[in-house]
Amino acid sequence: MAREVIKVTAGLAGLAVGLTACGGGGTASGADGPPRQGGTLRVVGSSDVEHLDTASVASVGAYGLARIYARTLLGSRASNDFGETVPVRPDVAARVPTRENGDVSEDGRTYTVRLRGGVLWNTRPARAVTAGDFVRGFKRLCNPASPSVGKSYYISTIRGMEGFCRGFGGVDAKDPGAISAYQNGHDVEGIRAEDDQTLVFGLKSPASDFLNLLALPFTAAAPREYDAFLPDGQEFRQHTISDGPYQISEYRPGASYVLSQNPAWRQNTDPLRERHVDRIQITLGQDSPETVQQQIEQGAADLAWDQPVPRQAIPRLRDDPRFAVRETPNNSPYLVFNTRSPNNGGALGDREVRRALEYAVDRSALIKIVGGPSIARPLHTVIPPGNAGYAASDQYPTPGGSGDPARCRDLLGKAGHRGLTLKFPYRTNSVHKLIAQSLQQNLAACGVRADLVADTGGSFYSSTIATPTKAREGQWDIAAPGWTPDWYGNNGRSIIQPLFDGRTYGPNSTNYGGYDNPQVSALIDAALTAPDTARADQYWRLADQKIMEDAAIVPLLDRSHTIFRSSRVRGARFLPTAAGYDYTRLWLAED
Repeated sequence: MAREVIKVTAGLAGLAVGLTACGGGGTASGADGPPRQGGTLRVVGSSDVEHLDTASVASVGAYGLARIYARTLLGSRASNDFGETVPVRPDVAARVPTRENGDVSEDGRTYTVRLRGGVLWNTRPARAVTAGDFVRGFKRLCNPASPSVGKSYYISTIRGMEGFCRGFGGVDAKDPGAISAYQNGHDVEGIRAEDDQTLVFGLKSPASDFLNLLALPFTAAAPREYDAFLPDGQEFRQHTISDGPYQISEYRPGASYVLSQNPAWRQNTDPLRERHVDRIQITLGQDSPETVQQQIEQGAADLAWDQPVPRQAIPRLRDDPRFAVRETPNNSPYLVFNTRSPNNGGALGDREVRRALEYAVDRSALIKIVGGPSIARPLHTVIPPGNAGYAASDQYPTPGGSGDPARCRDLLGKAGHRGLTLKFPYRTNSVHKLIAQSLQQNLAACGVRADLVADTGGSFYSSTIATPTKAREGQWDIAAPGWTPDWYGNNGRSIIQPLFDGRTYGPNSTNYGGYDNPQVSALIDAALTAPDTARADQYWRLADQKIMEDAAIVPLLDRSHTIFRSSRVRGARFLPTAAGYDYTRLWLAED
């Protein structure tokens, strides 16, 4: 699916047909009538976001939240037609840079981005968002306190970013003064504010997906006030500043958010968002999908924060216009091996052990857990269908996709690692506990004991599997995270690079298992510098094959997102990368 952005809609025509959403769950503005202003949108769910700082957001929930109060140069439009969500559109940028309008150089290495006027911070007094604020946002990607999970995208693309980030990594991660001093005292060669309204980017080599990188939430503008705080620290989280339609007016960590209207925002400066409700109330701490569903159906809540529709409820909701199945081509969940773990004599660092465990999994059981074959498909590759570089393959086939415990035991014996005991942390929200229990049973059939550890504090990613020291200490061995690509369309690097590039392994890395293979790194580099997108896709496919040969992960499911809204929600439009409706587009019918 790699292509130049100006051709993306035509190129995705076939994909869009296959990915049009099923069910109801939201209609166009005309069908819902004119938007109504006012009211409080009530959102209920389980866990807080791992990172609130836009520089280090890492989950679909954080993506959806950041969109409300933090704006990027480019972005995407929410829609219930998948194809309409794919093209890159202007956000704070006045227009999308192209060769035709002179904002992309003939050699494809220089991009000029011109900002629209009238975009304001909700400071007192309100002031304009400038090109310098975006430069600050890019620099913050490499801060040592809470570095961005997406920093590798920019290190491999923008001139001077690698050296800037290397130096930033040596700064005291607990000293906000030292962090801001380095950030403001060093420049990135390839990121320059020509004036308050003009940014110029210099690339190492042409990158056909660079416009997509400018649309990611990591690159949101950052006001100068953020220099006073430790990135993503507790104090930072109480002092977020908004240039979007809503502002975080109250935040109780792990418990709730209240977002109110940002008085500095103006509709005529924002082509992607709207603003209708007065407040957005997000209440956390409810781990039961059944309870969340019940609250929405009874009218006590409007949307689920991080819970899909419970599988038991799906059959009776099939024809309910409030219910929808939305396509978000993903690898969710997948089983990742901590290759750095010292446990079991370092067994998970042995490729043959990991290859044996590939045969353990009963994907058919997992499909039942999440709602059946209309909701999920078995996945055997790193890259899911509907993403650039996908090619069907199954290197570890089992009868009916139900696992082959006998072969698993045999291969473990040949590898000299029988009787493994694996530490298995799992998320407590949604169906993750059931998935973990199913995988535990699969492993037991192979003679492997998996000790389940519940993550009840919402720290599964930030404090457990994304912390290299805990990986090296053997505090976990296997885990079942999920991965939704950061963008769709020309998105070859949005899966392979963040999950498997060992060169950027470190704090907040999404290469959770510490996988590192120089051959895969070379394929990543070859794809990023390929002369055309077709050639790049070939390299992504080769990288996928090599990663599966190494059994770095066990792909499990390509899973659609089930979503339900209360009877009073109108204007529901889906954001695939956030796995939810765009809160800024919703309005509420009268009770």
